[in-house]
Amino acid sequence: MSNVPSELKYTASHEWVRPEEDGSVTVGITDHAQESLGDLVFVELPEPGGVDSEATIAVVESVKAASDIYAPLAGEITEVNERLADEPELINQDPYGEGWLFRMQPADDGAVDGLMDAAAYQGHIAEE
Repeated sequence: MSNVPSELKYTASHEWVRPEEDGSVTVGITDHAQESLGDLVFVELPEPGGVDSEATIAVVESVKAASDIYAPLAGEITEVNERLADEPELINQDPYGEGWLFRMQPADDGAVDGLMDAAAYQGHIAEE
C-alpha cells in the first residue's frame, strides 16, 4: 500500500500539497504516482510565474511512460526543485521530501482546504 501522509492534501491527479507556515505550499507527486510510473528518468519543471488551477505545468518521464503534472491550485510558482534536473530519481526515493517539484503561493488562501485529505485520497486510489 502506498504511503499517504495525513498532514498533506491531495488531488485526483496524484499531486500532494503541503501548506507551509508562510502561506505558500510545496507540491510533488504522491508515492502512489511514483510507484505507478516506475523509475523516473527525466523531469520537466514549470517556469516560475502565474498558473491556473489544473493547468498542465510539468512532465515526469519514466522508463514506462510520461505523465503530466497539474497545478493543484491557482497562484504563483515561486521556486522549483532544481536538483531534479540531474537527480529525477529523488522523486522515487523520497516523494514527500527531497523529491518535491515546486513551491507556489496560492491565489486563494482557503483553496488548499478544498483538496482531498489523506482518507479521501486513499479512497480515490482504491477506486482506480
